[in-house]
Amino acid sequence: MRLAKKYLIDEVETHLKKSDWVILADYSGITVEETAELREKLSADGAEFHVVKNSSFRVAAKSLGLPEVDDVLSGPTAIIVGGKNSPGAAKTVTAFFKDKKKVEVKSAILGDKVITADDVKALAELPSLDALRAQLLGLLNQPGTMFVRLLNAPAQNLANVLQAKVREEGGEE
Repeated sequence: MRLAKKYLIDEVETHLKKSDWVILADYSGITVEETAELREKLSADGAEFHVVKNSSFRVAAKSLGLPEVDDVLSGPTAIIVGGKNSPGAAKTVTAFFKDKKKVEVKSAILGDKVITADDVKALAELPSLDALRAQLLGLLNQPGTMFVRLLNAPAQNLANVLQAKVREEGGEE
């Protein structure tokens, strides 16, 4: 294997090791300025955008034990990797591609599963990780809050009755 080819494969492997997900995209028609803009937006999610050769990706993915995506490895390919917030990166990429109308998601690998471009769009529609955490905390707090209200109800009812009696007696004077 030529040294240059080995270097490219090693570079793709390094990128793929940054996360347990990778989004594959067709970047044809995107300008250098638009690429820089996308990279800047993705960096907020801790993700990165890299243009790769299909053959280098194929070899690197195989050496890392990733599932085959040969059916989408045609034409220009870019990968989006990195960060722990795959829905956030998917949301950024999907919104950017929709806005520019030049590029599109080909497929993605999430863990050891290959998902379609439609699945990536569905992933992009999920709430952010912080929103999901807030929803979970709300669900966990709800039974405790209801329990405290239930325990507090008899005392509150007694206080209301006594307060009404005081008002009633105070009004007769």
